[in-house]
Amino acid sequence: MNSNPIVQYLHHLAVQIVEMVHAGGVVAYFLLFMLAWCLIVVAIKAAGLRRKRIIRPAIIQDIERLLIDGKLAEATAYCKKSAYPMARIILAGILHYDRSEPEIKERLEEAGRQELPAIRKHLTTLRSLASAAPLVGLFGTVIGMINVFATLSKGTTIEASALAGGISQALITTAIGLLVAVPAIVSYNDFSNRVNNFVVEMEKISLNMVAILKRGG
Repeated sequence: MNSNPIVQYLHHLAVQIVEMVHAGGVVAYFLLFMLAWCLIVVAIKAAGLRRKRIIRPAIIQDIERLLIDGKLAEATAYCKKSAYPMARIILAGILHYDRSEPEIKERLEEAGRQELPAIRKHLTTLRSLASAAPLVGLFGTVIGMINVFATLSKGTTIEASALAGGISQALITTAIGLLVAVPAIVSYNDFSNRVNNFVVEMEKISLNMVAILKRGG
């Protein structure tokens, strides 16, 4: 047997967690599934909602230089081969560079609206998990309390151990429900704030591109 105290502690903690979840019943296992789902979504959005994945400043600077030099064909080709949302938005403006300024802005805004669903993807899932997890935990609490009262109704002499299962289930599912909800709502708020900041920055870049296009025209 491993004598490392840290390993022993972690093993003891893992056993306790398994026992606790088992005591929580089916609802606890479902909440663990929700927690795993939440963590996967958080990992995906944390990796995807980075500035260099959405805007990529170096690419924006390259496009600006091409436009300032009047190299529209090169700028168009550069945007087409780029996989970044901001480059695709700028492309919409370049393709209509000969239109009026309001028309170019409208094209850029439309392109931005088309990119937003992909940027916001999975945020609704986080919000739903944050809302549903406490309710699922409450459902488990209700079931646990029903078991407690069902046990009490069987007779006048009830041992404490007979009530422990129902009370444990009631408390454990509530705790796990909150464990799911807290990271879900915190992550949702953080990612929503990131998206809003990206939208503001993308609008500024778009307006700058309109100015460059009209100046070049």
